[in-house]
Amino acid sequence: MKRLATAAAAAALLLPLAACGNDDAVDPRADVDSTLVVYAAASLKGTFTELAKEFEAANEGVTVQLSFGGSSDLVSQISEGAPADVFASADEKNMDTLVGDDLVAGDPQDFASNTLVIVTPPDNPGDVTSLDDLADPDLDVVVCAPQVPCGSAAQKLATAAGVTLAPDSEEQSVTDVLTKVTSGEADAGLVYVTDAKGAGDDVRTVDVPQASQVVNTYPIAVLSDAKQPSLARDWVELVTGSQGQKVLRAAGFARP
Repeated sequence: MKRLATAAAAAALLLPLAACGNDDAVDPRADVDSTLVVYAAASLKGTFTELAKEFEAANEGVTVQLSFGGSSDLVSQISEGAPADVFASADEKNMDTLVGDDLVAGDPQDFASNTLVIVTPPDNPGDVTSLDDLADPDLDVVVCAPQVPCGSAAQKLATAAGVTLAPDSEEQSVTDVLTKVTSGEADAGLVYVTDAKGAGDDVRTVDVPQASQVVNTYPIAVLSDAKQPSLARDWVELVTGSQGQKVLRAAGFARP
């Protein structure tokens, strides 16, 4: 009987330890990082910020960390090991770079397209009426750098129109171009129609007939090193789905 009592006591002591062991197995799951890191072209800032709020509301405990910039700069960061789950580019060329380096999981999906337009300050101090005026060396003109999608598009647009641009500044993102115009630092700039629409009364727009010949298609993809692959796929589904497309159309993006 004494031996049985001793065994029972030992078993009783082991039960709390077993329970603690089960708790320890569960706790790490409660500490799993639930931050989704999205790298996206600067021109997507307004739409992706809106979609991030919807995504967080639909996924309790999830935070969407957005990083915007020129697509080429973002590709460089990702290639150098920057932690990101999703990448959305303002052109196919930069996405192809990541695909070629095996940094993309699956096939990228096209979700939007964009074209360029001239913007000036509201009072149009340079009296800009066409793309030809952007070749005037007396005007302060700003465009995106050639390696950035909006810069590559600007060069193609100028070629299509037979115009040699004379920019005073080449920026690393379309939002930088827009800022220089809205702040009065430039007489005119080339930005996407979505950026011009988002700026509202802070700019005046001048359409370019040849713009329809130069269309930038936007692809999105889950990255191969994503720490949150499931959430990343859900984000891509949101962007390419009906709700994401509704937000994009409202901002002025066209279908891919």
